[in-house]
Amino acid sequence: MHYREYARQILEGESLEDKLLSSKDLEFDDVLILYELPKNPGRTNRLEFNNEQVKFPRNTSFHLEEKRGLALHFFANHELLAIEMMAAALLMYPNTPMAFKKGLIKTIQDEQKHLKMYIARMKEFGIELGDFPLNDFFWRSMEKMDTPTKFYAAMAMSFEAANLDFAQFYEQGFRAVEDFKTADIMRVVLEDEISHVALGAHWLNQWRGNMDLWNYYKSNLPGVMTPARAKGIHFDKEIRLKAGLDQSFITSLDEFRDEFKVTNRRNW
Repeated sequence: MHYREYARQILEGESLEDKLLSSKDLEFDDVLILYELPKNPGRTNRLEFNNEQVKFPRNTSFHLEEKRGLALHFFANHELLAIEMMAAALLMYPNTPMAFKKGLIKTIQDEQKHLKMYIARMKEFGIELGDFPLNDFFWRSMEKMDTPTKFYAAMAMSFEAANLDFAQFYEQGFRAVEDFKTADIMRVVLEDEISHVALGAHWLNQWRGNMDLWNYYKSNLPGVMTPARAKGIHFDKEIRLKAGLDQSFITSLDEFRDEFKVTNRRNW
């Protein structure tokens, strides 16, 4: 299977089997074909976007099994969106180097692994994907990522970078209620996110020319997105060093403030 066919099946296919398609034995000869991003990724009725408001549970409620399952449902939705958005990136930027495309495919493999872990654990809680509304927040930003630089500024350097904080925070929340099985899943996700952020930093460093990484990153954030999206609660500097971000970038991110509600929230 050609890598573009693989990406199209993930993005446009409707079933979970499509989203979890194996990347084994892909063909990588380059085909420079423009691709028009669909309004929404393909999904079965059960997995269609539904922006009905369901609040993410606070970690203080994790002693309740159903609340832990609801949290995992949110995480699974994020993984599914990431898989679809990375497949879209494979199609939208045909002029990128082959190393860029292979890096995306490796990241898709990781996200598929995470999604399968979340689904399996949710099932043990009696929950299946689609039992709660699935929001389209991350997907709505995809149309604004009209360059590979904007894609990695948003996806790796913001959404996944924030998960360096969130994954640790929720791992600790699950361990606090002795749900070590779920906590161990969050640890796997965290370790993979380090490599995903590192990949984004690698490409931005390749493209930034004489600009420093911080200003290049800020200038390529799509739409109204700000660096606040790259942080969770309990900002971890050391793990960002592990991901290959330089000290100046980390300090600038740490000191950045705006009115973004999530990073200004007092109670979690």
